[in-house]
Amino acid sequence: MISGGGTGGHIYPAIAIANAWKEEFPDSEILFVGALGKMEMQKVPEAGYRIEGLPVAGLQRSLSLENLKFPFKLLKSLMKARKMVMDFRPDVVVGVGGYASGPVLFAAQRKGIPTLVQEQNSYAGLTNKILAKRAKRICVAYPEMERFFPANKIAYTGNPVRKDILELNGKREVALKHFGLEEERKTILILGGSLGARTLNQAVLKDMKALDKAGYQVLWQSGKFYFKDMLEKTDASGLKHIHLREFIREMDLAYAAADVIVSRAGALSVSELSLVGKPVIFIPSPNVAEDHQTKNAMAYVSHDAAWLLKDNEAVGKLKLKVDELMQDPAIGIALGANIKSLAKPDAAIGIRKELEQLVA
Repeated sequence: MISGGGTGGHIYPAIAIANAWKEEFPDSEILFVGALGKMEMQKVPEAGYRIEGLPVAGLQRSLSLENLKFPFKLLKSLMKARKMVMDFRPDVVVGVGGYASGPVLFAAQRKGIPTLVQEQNSYAGLTNKILAKRAKRICVAYPEMERFFPANKIAYTGNPVRKDILELNGKREVALKHFGLEEERKTILILGGSLGARTLNQAVLKDMKALDKAGYQVLWQSGKFYFKDMLEKTDASGLKHIHLREFIREMDLAYAAADVIVSRAGALSVSELSLVGKPVIFIPSPNVAEDHQTKNAMAYVSHDAAWLLKDNEAVGKLKLKVDELMQDPAIGIALGANIKSLAKPDAAIGIRKELEQLVA
């Protein structure tokens, strides 16, 4: 049983773990448990797995009537999770983070079923810190996680990512053709996540004429919340080398085309970019719990494996940072080599091996 979700950063590692397990044990039965109304309820079935939903939801940061419903949703989810665990009778339960993880792992631990927590970030979330006390194993993506978890339970496996990210060699020509990019122009890839990042979009808008004039081309994922507005503004600009997309599904091709990557610092993005091995400028979101995106980014910046541009400085400084990288190719080569040295390409297999020990 695999529980959690809410964002791609939780869902895609969960699916990668399931795929790794299925490859080794094809006759196994796997049940996902997610939060009703969240993206896992669509993405998991698309990946070929069964999923059931809990009514659990998080507390709103602002004053909201929805917060009055929180205790009732949590109680209902705990009862439903207990029934799911009793009916499915899993040999092991994995929690990848997100609202559904808490009730499911809590129910499994109460029944004496071994549980494994997969923490994607460099700063552990509150739910995982609580669940880890009774978990048998904690798989982490960053070193020095003994600050949050018992050292004897930790396995440094890395974050599982999609397999196509591991195979970029020879794809550049196909990638340029796919996105309508020009061979002679350097490509800047802008990634703000599937929903989009306001600051990154505003930064590109501010500098897009200068980037175009400097001879760059931009492959820009704006996210669904901002796409319509960005499309109107880019169409009005008449710039031919700003290639806007709402969402990029062919991420392997996008990475293959890129010379420099500008990205938020969500856990999954950081893990993917370490495998890509190209120069990265992280612009961490300040709107996340415990500022964990900045902590994710700094784990790489401190090893000279990426650059950091603060969110409140990004608008107006994006091109300056890109120029610095482009004007000294040696810096980009060093950043790419350093970030790749921190990669964990076999994370899903490592987690599967930890699970095997728990059910042996």
